[in-house]
Amino acid sequence: MWLQKLSVINFKNYSEAELIFSDTVNAFTGNNGAGKTNILDAIHYLSLCKSYFNPIDSQQIRQGEDLFMIQGTFQKDQNDEVIFCGLKRTQKKKFKRNKKEYQRLADHIGIFPLVMISPNDISLIIEGSEERRRFIDNVISQTDSQYLDELISYNKSLMNRNALLRQIAISGRYDPALMEIYDDQLILSGNKIFEKRKAFMIEFTEIFNKHYQYLSGDAEQVELVYDSPLLLNDFSDILKKNLERDRILERTSSGIHKDELNFTIHGMVLKKFGSQGQQKSFLIALKLAQYTFLYRQKGFEPLLLLDDIFDKLDDARTTKLMKMVSDKDFGQIFITDTSRKRIEAIFSELDVPVSIFDIEKGNIVV
Repeated sequence: MWLQKLSVINFKNYSEAELIFSDTVNAFTGNNGAGKTNILDAIHYLSLCKSYFNPIDSQQIRQGEDLFMIQGTFQKDQNDEVIFCGLKRTQKKKFKRNKKEYQRLADHIGIFPLVMISPNDISLIIEGSEERRRFIDNVISQTDSQYLDELISYNKSLMNRNALLRQIAISGRYDPALMEIYDDQLILSGNKIFEKRKAFMIEFTEIFNKHYQYLSGDAEQVELVYDSPLLLNDFSDILKKNLERDRILERTSSGIHKDELNFTIHGMVLKKFGSQGQQKSFLIALKLAQYTFLYRQKGFEPLLLLDDIFDKLDDARTTKLMKMVSDKDFGQIFITDTSRKRIEAIFSELDVPVSIFDIEKGNIVV
């Protein structure tokens, strides 16, 4: 699978652009703010129906315009697949595959798998557990549509239970039968999600460790640990035990929506004790593990998007990373950098062809 062509209209800082890609490495070079990352984000839209950076679709429309459109042509299984995404202000986003509009965007997830590595990924380390759960969910959802459905069901049940807890606090009336119904719904989806997360982490952790040790040259000992309240207790028991606390807090205080990924280096918390280079290596290893996992599950290479990945990586780790992603196990790659010379030098040394697009204030020069 690879992306042959991309067209954008009124997307972020682009009024109009059309690009024809190589099936190997494609690089976008130019100054900061020129619009390099916006091209990667347009590709992300085609795969995952949304921006990588901003969840508000209307904010992707070019200033002063009323709509944006993105269209891409993928080659998959010897066939051309045309994907369209469009949005008019105040209207619902339209997403089409070969001119047929999706009724549920969730049905598109996983058809054109993608992994993006960006400086924004630092949020996985420095922000709260929600970011790390979202990472797990993103990986599994691209390989398991039932998981995504269970996640949607769980979040709906969680919202209903929390609303009931607030209603109890306001009215002072407690309906145990209704609470039991919401608990059962939450437990049904929650247990399925937990089992899939647990199984996923067993395979994913092994892949991650191999990638990190390669990048670091076995110089550091890191650990990736999945933590969930369901590892120690039955979900039903958890809800019963915490019911009074939940009524005071007016929300469900424990469940798979509190799962966590713990990152450590030499037995210490990565957030506090890892250098910027070590943290970046950890994040890159996470994303490369995501890539490998998707590749194994799908049987074909996902797209790999590398946004400004050279910053804060030493030369040795940069060289190892580029050698790795230029290997036969990786497919089409999109990469941004401020230096055209650096891109040319790296891929010349690796003897890998690269198509370079110079970006200047929303204009593309091949």
